[in-house]
Amino acid sequence: MANEVDQTAELDRLQAAYKAAVEQWIKAIREEEALASVNHSVAEVDAWEAAHFREDELRDAVKAAKKDYEDALRREFYDF
Repeated sequence: MANEVDQTAELDRLQAAYKAAVEQWIKAIREEEALASVNHSVAEVDAWEAAHFREDELRDAVKAAKKDYEDALRREFYDF
């Protein structure tokens, strides 16, 4: 029973981490989009490019968190 509770808590933790990563990624996408929607000076172009790199990094974090969560679900439900 305790192992089942521990596993549920771990799945909850992984799901929350995935959802938090997605929310950060969404925020980064919106920041990049906002920078792409104005007239640009050289400094603004640099900020836009930096926002793109941040969005890309956060997308990678989302993919990693999703993989961790999916792997835990597979172990829980399919025992592999």
